[in-house]
Amino acid sequence: MTQVTFRTCLAVLAGLVLTATGLWASAAGEQEPAAAMDKEMVMDPSTGEMVTAPEYGGTFTFANRGCGTTYYIDSWFGGFAGSTQAGVTEKLGIARWEIDRDVFNLQSGYVPLSVVTGSLAESWEQPDPNTYIFHIREGVHWHDKAPMNGRELTAEDVVFNWHRMMGMGEFAAAGGSPHQGQITAIPFESITASDRYTVVFKTTEAQKDTLRNLLIHHAAWVYPPEAIQEHGDLQDWRHSVGTGPYMLTDVVDGVSTTFTKNPDYWGFDEKYPENRLPYIDELTGLFIAEEATIVAGLRSGSIDYIGLPGGCGAQLSSIDQAESLRKSNPELMLAAWAYRAENAFTFKIMEPPFNDINVRKAMQMALDLETINDTYYKGFADTTPRTRIGDALVGFTVPFDEWPEDLKEEYAYNPQESEQLLDEAGYPRGADGMRFKTDLSVIDTSDIDYFQLAAQYWKEIGVDVDIIVLDRPAWISATTGLTYEGMASTVAAYDFDALEAIREYHSSSIGKTGTGSSYTGLRDPVFDALFDAAQAAGTVDEQQRVIRELDLYLAENHVLVWSPKPPQFNVSQPWIKGYNGEIDLGWGDRATIFSRIWIDPDLKQEMGH
Repeated sequence: MTQVTFRTCLAVLAGLVLTATGLWASAAGEQEPAAAMDKEMVMDPSTGEMVTAPEYGGTFTFANRGCGTTYYIDSWFGGFAGSTQAGVTEKLGIARWEIDRDVFNLQSGYVPLSVVTGSLAESWEQPDPNTYIFHIREGVHWHDKAPMNGRELTAEDVVFNWHRMMGMGEFAAAGGSPHQGQITAIPFESITASDRYTVVFKTTEAQKDTLRNLLIHHAAWVYPPEAIQEHGDLQDWRHSVGTGPYMLTDVVDGVSTTFTKNPDYWGFDEKYPENRLPYIDELTGLFIAEEATIVAGLRSGSIDYIGLPGGCGAQLSSIDQAESLRKSNPELMLAAWAYRAENAFTFKIMEPPFNDINVRKAMQMALDLETINDTYYKGFADTTPRTRIGDALVGFTVPFDEWPEDLKEEYAYNPQESEQLLDEAGYPRGADGMRFKTDLSVIDTSDIDYFQLAAQYWKEIGVDVDIIVLDRPAWISATTGLTYEGMASTVAAYDFDALEAIREYHSSSIGKTGTGSSYTGLRDPVFDALFDAAQAAGTVDEQQRVIRELDLYLAENHVLVWSPKPPQFNVSQPWIKGYNGEIDLGWGDRATIFSRIWIDPDLKQEMGH
């Protein structure tokens, strides 16, 4: 199915749409109680739609698929600290919340530099290719919590954090983070505060990505220096202090996270500049692993929101569940998006049988993606093959229609060719009809039904796949530690930073943990050389040229098995206002969105909640 067909299907799926991103929304007055008709209305400048005016107060409850442990608090240790820190700590930059959603809809994991504005940095300049000067916003204060006690944020705080991440200054002996390869690879010469509100970054060579990394990299949170000096790190949530609109006030592992409004927050709503943020008094994230339980909470009204923002996210991945909700609860707002394929497969690529490219090709050609889409995904998935790099990164990928014809054929359903490739690789069928057996390690919150369907296709070519279901910590341990056997679930078509999306294939990522760590164990000097050249590129054009070469190289070498890319769904109650399906304000800065939405208490009460 072509990309155009995919978008057409989503348009049909949407039906009558109230906003550009609120799929299956009911028109006001048809489903909403009369209370909505008595409210003051304002225009949302990002969509042009009318919405009830912002209000303060209330508690917002969202579902969380299981994050919130210490792993997700201190970005020095890897992972996406924004799972619990977004809205608590902040970065130098952030995406423009007020941007016209027709220009950029904030539904991509990749936020381009062109839509980034200042957050803790009010402005910046680049007087030469190797120098970046950030002017820190005056009047920003740390939370009124020990040991920061509400003091003002300074340039020295920013320097402290970058020195810690890079292993510079007072952290030179300890070394930088081993878990954040992209930013620790920046060749910094110095990071200094020239005065109370000015930070100067100097590099020894120009790199195209440096400015974006300094502004919004997912590890670039500005943490409290005194807290780190006192406790050594921020792995304990009790030591979390930030400058953001919310304070992390409680974590019950496996149960909930609680965030309380920062009454002294410096920020104002970019859409309604007279309004100080945040609107909502308290955020409660409930850890709920089972999708059926999450859906039940929506139906009962006990959950206000599910989606990618908030913890690991609890967005709906099941089209059946989304259709069921639309029918049973037409008042709910469902927003469809797809910034990556969640159901691809990777290999332990340096070990038999998957060290043979013919075996990897066979595994791909055994899957009938079009039939799977028509039957399992009801035609709503995108089957156009890609590598790890998503098509939102225009200029960094080679579109499928530009692939060589012989390569396109290697991604088409052809079970006869699959059988021949396995024969040639030395894996004939045995007396039981099987060629070999392998494991597939997957996360327990993944689409297990799809994995079982893929395993049935592989069994038809004589490959017996045993699905091993692991919880997230066990899956992370197995994949980053390369202790799994055979295959593992992975993501593809990732609308994310291009180099970060493929960093795991670099040999230097083997043995590391956190983002960018190797799931494959690949050692390929050709890939490594191209990756290094892309990272060192000083211009956008040069970097795009090399990454396009890398993109095609990954496709030719079948480092993953491509699967259809179905939509996922964020769902919110009708009393949640100001939300249009957004998922990211800057490379993992997701829950910050909650500070910019509000609750209509009259509508909620009239609906019986």
